[in-house]
Amino acid sequence: MFNDLFSPEVIEETLDITLNQIPFALWETFYVTVLATLFAVIIGLPLGVLLVVGEKNGILPLPKPFMAFLNVFINLLRSVPFLILMILVFPITRFIIGTTVGTTASIVPLVIAAFPFVARLVESSLREVNPNIIETAQSMGASPFQIIIKVMIPESVPSLISNTTIAITTVLGYTAMSGIIGGGGLGKIAINYGYYRYKYLVMLIAVIILIILVQIFQSFGTKLSKVTDKRLKK
Repeated sequence: MFNDLFSPEVIEETLDITLNQIPFALWETFYVTVLATLFAVIIGLPLGVLLVVGEKNGILPLPKPFMAFLNVFINLLRSVPFLILMILVFPITRFIIGTTVGTTASIVPLVIAAFPFVARLVESSLREVNPNIIETAQSMGASPFQIIIKVMIPESVPSLISNTTIAITTVLGYTAMSGIIGGGGLGKIAINYGYYRYKYLVMLIAVIILIILVQIFQSFGTKLSKVTDKRLKK
């Protein structure tokens, strides 16, 4: 299978694909990853906050049936494999985008797959906040909304940034799988050439680029998290 992996013909064709198609595929991957993560955070952040503040001993207790439904809903979406989820949400994708194929269309299933994950990460970050700080804010007469906006979220910013980095690298991995159903980006290159046409060198290059992207996102997120961590400045 790999006997002619580095033959002159394969190298020439791989170079042509690398120069003419991979740059645009790289842009598509970056565009989809950033947008999908952004929308996932917009949806997942308030849900994660509700999971913490709405519990029985939280600062804004919500009805028990609602909290049970919210937890089951998030867990249900998280438990569905991404490839199956992409197919299940075809009607939603077609309703929002007008089509189920293409780079933009892949954003919808990516967001639906990522926002429950983000919600749990936000929940984890907020639970790390020192309860004494919250009690102090309550004793000073701060409202639940003020505690969320001015205490809980600011105090958990380093953890939120770190967890957002985890989310964006996860979404990046999902984008590669979206190539199976016609999504664009590096996943499409790897599947169309590396899998369907047995051009494994092209697939290898696409995988290496994805690994580099993960390292870039991870390094940037880690550095930003350290910069915003007040504990490291003492």
